[in-house]
Amino acid sequence: MALERALNYLKKFDLGDRVITFEESTATVKEAAKALNVEEGEIAKTLSFIVSGNPILILAAGDVKIDNAKFKKEFNEKAHMIESSEVEKLIGHGVGGVCPFGINEGIDVYLDESLKDYTTIYPACGTSNSAVKLKLEELEKISNYVRYVDVTKKREI
Repeated sequence: MALERALNYLKKFDLGDRVITFEESTATVKEAAKALNVEEGEIAKTLSFIVSGNPILILAAGDVKIDNAKFKKEFNEKAHMIESSEVEKLIGHGVGGVCPFGINEGIDVYLDESLKDYTTIYPACGTSNSAVKLKLEELEKISNYVRYVDVTKKREI
C-alpha cells in the first residue's frame, strides 16, 4: 500500500519509472547504499520528528547525523523523533520506507543542507525495499518542502 501511494504520487511528475525495488532490505542507509552501489551520503534518509505537536519530515544525506543544538536553534525545541510504532500512522509510511511521497496530509517537509553535496540522491519509496533515483532539483520540485534547514553535524573527514 505504501509503495503504491508513493508510486502514484511520483507518477504525477512522470517519475514513476525511476522507482527501484529490491529483493533485499534497503531499510538502513548502509543496506540501501550497498544495494544501489552508491556512497552512503547519496541515500536521502527521511527522519520523522514531532515539532510543536505536529509530525514533520527532514531529508538529509545518509552519512550525517542530527545535531541536537542546531535542531533546537532551528525549531525552538529539542529533537523528538517519532516512536517507531507511531511512524506509519502519523506519516503514512513505515520505518525503513519513510519518504515525502504520498504521505499523510499536513506534514511539513524540510530538506537539510547536507543534500546539496550530491546531484543525484536516492530516497526510499514507501517500503523497506524500495528507492527512487532523483536529481536534487527534482526532489526540490516534488517534495513540497518548506525550506532548507541546517540541522546536521558536519561530516568527519
